[in-house]
Amino acid sequence: MKILLTHGYFLEEDAKEQAIMRPYVPLGILYISAYLEQYGYENDVFDSTFSSFDKLCLRLLEQPPQVIGIYTNLMTKLNVLCIIRFIKSTTALQHTKIILGGPEVRNHALKFLEHGADFIVSGEGEQTMLELVQFIEGTFPGDLADIEGISYLDTAKNLLQNKERTRLKNLDVLPFPNRHKVILSYYFDAWKGRHGTSTISVSTMRGCPYSCKWCSRAVYGQSYRRRTPAKVVDEIEQIKANYAVDSLWFVDDVFTVSHVWLEQFTEEITRRDLVMPYECITRADRMNEEVIINLKKSGCFRVWIGAESGSQKIIDLMDRRVEVQQVQQMIQLARKYGLQAGTFIMVGYPGETNEDIYATVQHLKNADPDLFTITVAYPIKGTPLYAEVEDRFITHLPWDSSTDRDIDFTRTYNRKYYDYAIQMINLEVNYHKALKKPVANLFRLPMLKLRSTLAKGHMWLEARKPIS
Repeated sequence: MKILLTHGYFLEEDAKEQAIMRPYVPLGILYISAYLEQYGYENDVFDSTFSSFDKLCLRLLEQPPQVIGIYTNLMTKLNVLCIIRFIKSTTALQHTKIILGGPEVRNHALKFLEHGADFIVSGEGEQTMLELVQFIEGTFPGDLADIEGISYLDTAKNLLQNKERTRLKNLDVLPFPNRHKVILSYYFDAWKGRHGTSTISVSTMRGCPYSCKWCSRAVYGQSYRRRTPAKVVDEIEQIKANYAVDSLWFVDDVFTVSHVWLEQFTEEITRRDLVMPYECITRADRMNEEVIINLKKSGCFRVWIGAESGSQKIIDLMDRRVEVQQVQQMIQLARKYGLQAGTFIMVGYPGETNEDIYATVQHLKNADPDLFTITVAYPIKGTPLYAEVEDRFITHLPWDSSTDRDIDFTRTYNRKYYDYAIQMINLEVNYHKALKKPVANLFRLPMLKLRSTLAKGHMWLEARKPIS
């Protein structure tokens, strides 16, 4: 049986990512690839990141697969729909079964099926994909209704959703992802050329036990399951033995959620002399001095500490369950121990006012992170935030030509206000940092202050316009 796995993300189409240049390998389909091989099913991976839609279509025509599995997220949704249309409109591919998985499909299952997908996989995909392949091959010992975690249409085009699949309890049973199926040198070169060092992504856990209202838990749910430290270090040993890569990127939502796990990981990786630089994401309430020491000892050079806002009111509205002061303290403490500290900021959350925006500016000045990113809040279907603002949507775009990122809703101010707010926050914080070296920034300081003042003026004007 010919099986092809892909993900429909094309770097050449993403101007923002080209500017940032931090591409990551599609770990999800590489795990599925390895799992299928473990059970005797050879498969190919078409890594679209450094390729194009036309080349993917050519690959499909040259070697028509019986099954194509496509990872689908918010960023790739529209490309995935294009891939489906191409397959369904091409005679040579009429027997290809299309299976979609990933975070975007659970809450849009019927829509994807109506647009040509044959099966939707909700939740973890390894075992479900295996059983679907066996069913299509004719070797599955049961009916389609017996395959947990899938949605499909019956002969009358009605949606059928099978029982939810139980999540894997022991992640150590999963094989390491099939990294050899993609050309990793493309990723290494992209990182090295832009940032000076190459990196490779690693997953140690699935799920997140926290309840932030804007965060999607469509695949792994509100759970916490983790591979043992020894198994993770085994994978790092394999990476070091096979790839000339400079650092690791742990993709986990909260890397330090378990202090016991982190201590054991630190002991294991130092005992086996496999320490290598890495960066990770965590929460301030899951950090303390001992955690930071273990991060440093185990190779961490940069830790991203979520904050989202400098206003405690907004953080509480988000159900973040963290204190602003604690975020500031942990950023400062991480830097004290020689770690780079990054943080995330979100503006435009429901209920946010001008006062909250300026509280965020002060928060960033107090915390003084090395890096920070800012986004405008948008609602993802299936999240509490989406349900909260659904009756306030301003945009009502066709499903098949838009994504949740295109949704706007009635906020405290006009959408343009937040664009100027992002400019102002960046300028104010950069001005604050430049003040530390006034001589070196003698000519830069007046320009930063002028641009910040202009952005504040635009915010003031937009705040007084009718909300539309």
